[in-house]
Amino acid sequence: MSNSELRWKQRFLNFQAVFLRLKEGVEQPDLNELERNGLIQRFEFTLELAWKTLKDFLLGKEFNFKPSPKDTLRLAQQSGYIDFAKDLLDGMALRNELSHDYSGEKFLESEPEFRTVIYPALEKLYLFLKSEYDREA
Repeated sequence: MSNSELRWKQRFLNFQAVFLRLKEGVEQPDLNELERNGLIQRFEFTLELAWKTLKDFLLGKEFNFKPSPKDTLRLAQQSGYIDFAKDLLDGMALRNELSHDYSGEKFLESEPEFRTVIYPALEKLYLFLKSEYDREA
C-alpha cells in the first residue's frame, strides 16, 4: 500500500469519527445556545476534515491538482466521484461566515439550509468515502 493510499485511509477514520459526532448533534431536537455552539464547532471541523479526506483520496488516485478546498471539490465532481460539490462549497461559505458571527444570528438564519442541504451533502460524502474505504479494505 502506497503512502498516499494509507494517508487517505487514516484521514478517513478521523473524518468518520467527527462526522458521527456531527450527526449526533444534528439529531438532537431543540438545541439551546450552548448546544448550538457545539454543533457549529462540530460542523466546522467536520467540513475541514471532509475536504482534506477527499483531497487525500484523489491524491491516492494519482490526480495532480492544487490541493485547495474549492479545487478538490471541483475535481471530485468533474471526475464523477461526487455530484454535490456546490452544496459543500456553500458549506465552506457558511463556515467562513460563522467564524465571524459572534451573535449567533447567522447560524439561526442558516440552520434550515444547514440541515436540509449542507449536512446531507456531508452525509453523502461520508457514505461515498466509507464505501470506497470498505471496498479497498
